[in-house]
Amino acid sequence: MAKAKVTNEEPLEKQLWKAADKLRKNIDAAEYKHIVQGLIFLKYISDSFEEHFAKLQAGLGEYAGADPEDKDEYKAENVFFVPTEARWSFLQSHAKQPKIGTFVDEAMDALEKENPSLKGVLPKVFARQNLDPASLGGLIDLVSNIALGDAKARSADVLGHVFEYFLGEFALAEGKQGGQFYTPRSIVELLVKMLEPYSGRVFDPCCGSGGMFVQSEKFVEEHQGRVNDISIYGQESNQTTWRLAKMNLAIRGIDSSQVKWNNEGSFLNDAHKDLKADFIIANPPFNVSDWSGELLRGDGRWQYGTPPASNANFAWLQHFAYHLAPTGQAGVVLAKGALTSKTSGEGDIRRALIEQGNLIDCIVNLPAKLFLNTQIPAALWFMSRNRRGGVHPRPNEILFIDARNLGHLINRRTRELSEDDIKQIADTYHNWRNVGTSNVGAPLVGAREGQPQGIAPTYMDIKGFCCSAPIARVKELDYVLTPGRYVGLPDEEDDFDFKERFATLKVEFAAQLIEEAELNKAIAANLQKVEL
Repeated sequence: MAKAKVTNEEPLEKQLWKAADKLRKNIDAAEYKHIVQGLIFLKYISDSFEEHFAKLQAGLGEYAGADPEDKDEYKAENVFFVPTEARWSFLQSHAKQPKIGTFVDEAMDALEKENPSLKGVLPKVFARQNLDPASLGGLIDLVSNIALGDAKARSADVLGHVFEYFLGEFALAEGKQGGQFYTPRSIVELLVKMLEPYSGRVFDPCCGSGGMFVQSEKFVEEHQGRVNDISIYGQESNQTTWRLAKMNLAIRGIDSSQVKWNNEGSFLNDAHKDLKADFIIANPPFNVSDWSGELLRGDGRWQYGTPPASNANFAWLQHFAYHLAPTGQAGVVLAKGALTSKTSGEGDIRRALIEQGNLIDCIVNLPAKLFLNTQIPAALWFMSRNRRGGVHPRPNEILFIDARNLGHLINRRTRELSEDDIKQIADTYHNWRNVGTSNVGAPLVGAREGQPQGIAPTYMDIKGFCCSAPIARVKELDYVLTPGRYVGLPDEEDDFDFKERFATLKVEFAAQLIEEAELNKAIAANLQKVEL
């Protein structure tokens, strides 16, 4: 993906964020998010329309005799039709008028009427009293500055990049509430790079603002695949978040027709009951207690045990397993407690997922402070339906990765994984799963897609970081899946001499006491001189 233009040594999206945040005044981030993101979306829609309008107006080649105001001409090119009163040029020319908020709301209404797929999606919050017309006019001028390069690049790259960047910044600004609609980029990127969704059906039943889908499409594009080879399916119970998702996907040109909203949620009202997905990528809310478990005691999705009504973690895991195709894979985020919990039958469900289902492929222990909405420790679970039948190279092992020491702080309370961190974890998983020689079993066959023949990176256990454990070993540890139980301590920590270190600390502490005593003595002597 091309980066946004850099001026004054600062990327465009950062300049825009700073300027937009200054215009926020007395509006909180949760509300302001819809104002700014709505304008960026409107700019994208208008830019795409204006580009195609110009082609039709020129009437060259295949467009000879075409009517620029014919809606069908735009529908054929998968471009939203924008009526005159919703075009960016119209809004920009009225940006300094007191009624600009009303004009923008009317533009959103007009867009939805002309494009049924946008019905109920666009925000109409611009005429509110707490958004003064001068600030809104300033925002419109600001978003106008995104007009860089040709229309295609501007719409699909720069505007999309700015939209995505702003989602992250608003999530940071909202703190705990921001995590409800946004999964940090580095976690999404790690999930996608480990699963490698080149083709097939990608499903997220708690999709937030759609980041999993955007990253999946980016992955395909970056690896010279065809974006049309994947199709996305999603569900979201929060309507305002669903609207963000629809806009986020539309601005990337991603078909969101199968991204559904209902306020009951995936457990009570599964919008894709018959879907069997090739890839599931999800970050469900942690430890939810009000998931209506009492109403679903006999549900067909609970193939490995009825999840407790007090916690939805194992309901989510079984919901994902239920929706996996025969060769499907899932990568999901869960609270770390699900790795060890034995209350209310959770330990029995975890054992059944391992023994009966043979579904658990890999567990990654994540660093602290990665999430915006919680300090609860988290882990990634990777499940695979193809671990039996001779297809999977390690059907009787589980890979454990302890990544707690990776990542870096981006502010005092938030950490993120670097590209090198993501590559290290993903490469470890792919080398374990696809190539090399097992250190606890038979030789492996096959090579990772895109791997040159004759080059076969081998997987090796690394103390303190990764371990391929036989399921028999997992059974010995009572099906506890905490990676630290298996990977052990790094070599340098294994060599730690406690007695030697304690003796050194005693000497250092004694020396410090002597220094403090001498300092106190000198201070007392000086005080005596002053008194004399």
